[in-house]
Amino acid sequence: METNVKFDDCMGNEAMVFRSSDPIFSVRTDGSIYAQGEGASLDEPVQFKLTAGGPTTRVWETVIQLALIDPLLPQQNENEVIKEEGKVAERKEASQAPPPVIMFSGSGRNSSKGLRRQKRDWVIPPINVAENSRGPFPQMLVSIRSDQDKDISIRYSITGVGADQPPNEVFNIDPVVGKMFVTKPLDREHRSSYHLRAHAVDMNGNQVENPIDLYIFVIDMNDNRPEFKNQVYNGSVDEGSKPGTYVMHVSAFDGDDNTTANGMVRYRILSQTPHSPIPNMFTINSETGDIVTVAAGLDREKVSQYTIIVQATDMEGNLNFGLSNTATAIITVTDINDNPPMLTSRTFSGEVPENRVDLVVANLTVIDADQPHSPNWNAIYRIISGDPNGHFTIRTDPVSNDGMVTVVKPVDYEMNRAFMLTVVVSNQAHLASGIQSSLQSTAGVTISVQDVNEPPYFPNNPKHIRFEEGVPAGTSLTTFSASDPDRLSMLQTIRYSKLNDPADWLSINRTNGQILTTAMLDRESIYVKNNLYEATFLATDNGSPAASGTGTLQIYLIDINDNPPALIPRESQICERVNKNVHGSTSPLPTPTRNPTLDPSSRAANFPASIRRNWTISRISGDYGRLGLRYQIYLEPGVYEVPVIVSDSGNPPMSNRSVIKVKVCPCDEHGDCTTLGAVAAAGLGTGAIISILICIIILLKKERHTKQLLIDPEDDVRDNILKYDEEGGGEEDQDYDLSQLQQPDSLEHIINKPPGVRRVDERPIIPESQYPIRPVVPHPGDIGDFIHEGLRAADNDPTAPPYDSLLVFDYEGSGSTAGS
Repeated sequence: METNVKFDDCMGNEAMVFRSSDPIFSVRTDGSIYAQGEGASLDEPVQFKLTAGGPTTRVWETVIQLALIDPLLPQQNENEVIKEEGKVAERKEASQAPPPVIMFSGSGRNSSKGLRRQKRDWVIPPINVAENSRGPFPQMLVSIRSDQDKDISIRYSITGVGADQPPNEVFNIDPVVGKMFVTKPLDREHRSSYHLRAHAVDMNGNQVENPIDLYIFVIDMNDNRPEFKNQVYNGSVDEGSKPGTYVMHVSAFDGDDNTTANGMVRYRILSQTPHSPIPNMFTINSETGDIVTVAAGLDREKVSQYTIIVQATDMEGNLNFGLSNTATAIITVTDINDNPPMLTSRTFSGEVPENRVDLVVANLTVIDADQPHSPNWNAIYRIISGDPNGHFTIRTDPVSNDGMVTVVKPVDYEMNRAFMLTVVVSNQAHLASGIQSSLQSTAGVTISVQDVNEPPYFPNNPKHIRFEEGVPAGTSLTTFSASDPDRLSMLQTIRYSKLNDPADWLSINRTNGQILTTAMLDRESIYVKNNLYEATFLATDNGSPAASGTGTLQIYLIDINDNPPALIPRESQICERVNKNVHGSTSPLPTPTRNPTLDPSSRAANFPASIRRNWTISRISGDYGRLGLRYQIYLEPGVYEVPVIVSDSGNPPMSNRSVIKVKVCPCDEHGDCTTLGAVAAAGLGTGAIISILICIIILLKKERHTKQLLIDPEDDVRDNILKYDEEGGGEEDQDYDLSQLQQPDSLEHIINKPPGVRRVDERPIIPESQYPIRPVVPHPGDIGDFIHEGLRAADNDPTAPPYDSLLVFDYEGSGSTAGS
């Protein structure tokens, strides 16, 4: 396919070049349009933009529309859109030319000339309408005709969006002559095309022709400026970046057709502030809007931020015809660690008192040009030599970035009078590639140690010595001396004193520290714990101010045999049956030493013969022995004094004479002392015993007559309440100790029991209730009242048994064979 386009630039068309926006169609220098390859097809109308340009900057543009037309359409004039099928025609735009005429295709019947249409319907080329036209309106677009309008009256109409559908009445048609008009300016950005259908009917409304499709395209005009998405863009780039480093992206949108020059935006940089180091540090891709560096020399320490004005222009950047807009791009130069820290001096000095810690002794100042309070600026100090024992550390001040030399371990003036430290400083972040450390990153620090008066100290603290107990007063135990650390610069005198001596057994020489005893040492003293006795002493120098130190002396006391054994208990009791020998009780004889010797007669030649004849003593084990009557010996009830000598096996051996009082009494059937026998054993005579019994009988009678019944027992109709002090548990519990069932003498075993019911059956100690007194002369009607009053008084009397309590017995026996 090929056709021609005519062009004249009024200058001879020299070096004129034509460019097509459709890659399928091209234009030669002579204006001929041709199709490239086999992809060209005109089954549908084709529209593309043609641009003409020459050696000047001026550019011409036009729109080419290609479509197939019916070959039977009469050739009226060159302004009509006519062409045989298979060939291409150009629609020439001429403001004075009459509008094109669009003919309805054949309806399939014979025409007036007898011709029968054999080919397909025409494809009507699109109708182009420029947007924003100034009129006048209505403005005619095209004429529509039917070849039958010579025979019958035809009425024309159009339908579709813009005609009879919203937006209505944008287009209308003269129903008689078929001229179609546009009634108002069109806006391509609102709607870029319209699809209408033209109809032809007779006066009766019968369809005369098949409807034809009309395509109306709104031709774009450059009526929209490019608009940036943001008025201010923010980007960043590292200092020292190489040329070509991507920085940021800006973009603008143009509402016009982006397939035409009207919507093709191009970018450029208008200005850069500041101009350091050069005015053009950045460039922008004219088509994509990417901003990149174009030169080296970005230095945050000199320029930390650039402000760039970017311009966007449509018409492919043509400043003569295009519309423009601007935006601001702020580029921040980010910091890198390209400046090593530098100490302000090559030497620093400080002083530290000995024996002090957590004290800042020197301050190191540093300069760093990088961004403050960033890892590139934060300083880290290290001691690389001069402090092998780790007495010092350097902390960084977070505000000033200074290094604070701090003592963390006490220093000793007598050991080191000064320290020569070598310090190096670096940043928290590594230096940037290619940056070397400065010589000023290293410095020397001299720390002088100040001598202070240190307290004396005891080299052996605590000091341990061993001595036997019982050493006499005035014995020299040891010399407990202290040392003065200030042996180089201060010649001081040490004086000693006693700080703590619980038993007051020791004294210390004030000048040389010799310790003497002032009393006999006793291992059995309460101040001795686990054979150790401790005393504390004080050593004080004569410095200014005076200083003192303490030392502890621990004396391990070795036990000697200095305590005779003693017998426990000193009293015992033996019951015996007449004519029957009952073995004596066993008396424990604990002694403080091992292997005591028990003998009731040894070393007692002056003891009466009856003692040696009646009593015997034997060893049981260790520290225990048994004292008893000899076999078939009977003694009258009474108290007997038995002298016993007990000896230990120490070196030298120790012995002790003790007298044991033994009570002898007759036994009852249970093997216990009888009451009378116990009284007799206590040393009371028969008269005294009889007197005691008479007193007991009188008291019992008095108690019996103290409280009488309100009425005669024979006349008492109430149930009697009997209180028994003891109830037997049956035949099977006669061998058990019934005292466990009685009220205990102590409540400790009850208190120590787990929470629950307690045995609280004592009689309450409160005033007794007053019972009513029966009148002397009975009245027939008051017996009922008397009974009820007595019952009420008994119910409310807490002192009357049974007491309002629960009885909990530890043991109640195993029951009776008879049952209950």
